[in-house]
Amino acid sequence: MIPPSRERVHAASAAWVFVPAGAPRAEADEYLLVRHPDWTERPVQVVRTHAGRPMAEVVDEVLERARPMVDPAVPSSADVAWWVRLDAPDGLEEALVAHGARPDETVDVLARTIADAGDDEPQLHPAGDVELRWSDDLAVFADAIRLAADVFGGVATDRTALEATFPGEAAKVRGGGGGAVVAYLDGRPVGSGGVTVAGPDARLWGGVVVPEARGRGVYRAVLAARLAYAREVGADLAIVKGRVETSGPILRRAGFAAFGQERSWLLPIG
Repeated sequence: MIPPSRERVHAASAAWVFVPAGAPRAEADEYLLVRHPDWTERPVQVVRTHAGRPMAEVVDEVLERARPMVDPAVPSSADVAWWVRLDAPDGLEEALVAHGARPDETVDVLARTIADAGDDEPQLHPAGDVELRWSDDLAVFADAIRLAADVFGGVATDRTALEATFPGEAAKVRGGGGGAVVAYLDGRPVGSGGVTVAGPDARLWGGVVVPEARGRGVYRAVLAARLAYAREVGADLAIVKGRVETSGPILRRAGFAAFGQERSWLLPIG
């Protein structure tokens, strides 16, 4: 398996900006601020930062525009999660620290090429009765959302909201754009992960396993399913932002290599 070039991975990482359909946003040349759904771990996020004005000025402006996005019923919305990505401008982290930001998490940017079927399957050791289902089924979609909220944190969303979103999710899964896959043991959802296919890039996200099911190969099974889906729809690069101490080691054993790190900071909106 030929590893991808550093330039290819950095370009794929820079292009990976997720904005949920209909999500409130505030945008300028230097930043993109997005209000994600309440069930996400960090609802208010700066997902892109470019060079331009002084970073201290940019941070002040983001704080002002983020205040209307705070919901008192959602404590996690009181901070801006500001991602310092591979292509972040100089001085960004210094400006965040000067404004009282605190470290949140660090992820490895990991990638691998997607080749033949036999080359794409990580070595699996799942429980014998593990079952994988995709989110083009409403019940599976609901399980994926709930697992993410339970493991990562967030406010559980109601069934009505999911039913409104589900037709688009099902169409995306069936049309080759990606979706979520959920792992079940004895009929109970214990892990999930998502993939978004953007041209030749397969963006892997949201890999979670409940604590009591860890160490049984659930994460690897979900990873293999996403790689197989990506290959079937023609993607040739898999990229993932893996948490350094949890999913990172598993991904490396599955053939992924690290191409840098990204960090998030929590900036109090005040």
